[in-house]
Amino acid sequence: MDKTRETLIADIPRLSMRIQELIEESKRDIVLDSHYAFDVVPAKTIHVVFVLRRDPDELREFMRKRELQGKKLKENLAAEVLDVCLFNAVAVSGVDNVSEIDCTGKETETVVEEMIAVLEGRAPRRVGIVDWLGKLEREGRLEEVLEDF
Repeated sequence: MDKTRETLIADIPRLSMRIQELIEESKRDIVLDSHYAFDVVPAKTIHVVFVLRRDPDELREFMRKRELQGKKLKENLAAEVLDVCLFNAVAVSGVDNVSEIDCTGKETETVVEEMIAVLEGRAPRRVGIVDWLGKLEREGRLEEVLEDF
């Protein structure tokens, strides 16, 4: 437990071993929903990475409803604005294996349909579809969202 950030700390080596066991045992593809994916899954086993994006204002409200606050909330907002997950996905998997999806204002079913369309080849894999940093800068609100960083 990280008491300063009020969050749990993942045991990455243990998690990685277990995930790899599940991959080896499975006869089907596995979907891993986590920003830890790159730390626990060998790059050679990744077929496609979906990076789900959300407007920082909507993300803030979503996270507050889940009772996330303080430093952890600010870290997550900063990561979204600064494209941290997208950068990591492209660095590990390559740009051709990454598909960025803007979830802002969308129902879960719509996002899943978009993902399936990419997996089935009916939609292209795309990166660089959102620019929260530019949006906030144009609105004069960048400092507000990235305060304390």
